[in-house]
Amino acid sequence: MSPSLATTSAAAASKSARPLAVAITGGIGAGKSAALAAFARHGAATVSSDEIVHELLREDDEVRGALVERLGTGIVADDGEIDRSAVAELVFADRAQLTWLEELLHPRVTREYLLWRERLAECADPPALCVTEVPLLYEVGGEARFDVVVVVTAPPEERAARTSVAADGRETRLLPDEEKVRRADFAYVNDGSLDELDGFVATVVDQLSRRP
Repeated sequence: MSPSLATTSAAAASKSARPLAVAITGGIGAGKSAALAAFARHGAATVSSDEIVHELLREDDEVRGALVERLGTGIVADDGEIDRSAVAELVFADRAQLTWLEELLHPRVTREYLLWRERLAECADPPALCVTEVPLLYEVGGEARFDVVVVVTAPPEERAARTSVAADGRETRLLPDEEKVRRADFAYVNDGSLDELDGFVATVVDQLSRRP
């Protein structure tokens, strides 16, 4: 286990009923989803950008129509759902297609998690923390939408063992881990057990709960 606290602090949330907005980010296979699950175990409301994308592909007719028009009917599976692997095969091999896809999805994903946060704030007993997994947080300038940023990193060999995603140039587009850690409020090197990751998250939750 190699936890660390980054030296840069984001602006603290005002003392109000609204939950403190926390973002989790990091590279492919670093363990962002495991960290998100740990926050949920410690009482935070959580949502994943990937979950939102899944929902958009299932339910947003505008998104589905734009994808089929741009990428062809071959991305539609036999059950009528959008085949994410087919989309990935097309867009990650073509930078222009990837840019188009990001411009289609990112504003909608942002809108959905901001609406989710608004709904939480309106609850009679809102959670203290709401945590969103945002893989491209810094790359799209999204950190200003959050009170706190948690960066999860891992050694390359650990990340390769955790993901079946083929090397396709995605990582070259990402901000280096060192820069993410420098800009984050909390950072964790996820090279240990799930219990160790859970302990790091528990420490973060405890520190945030003590904020004025």
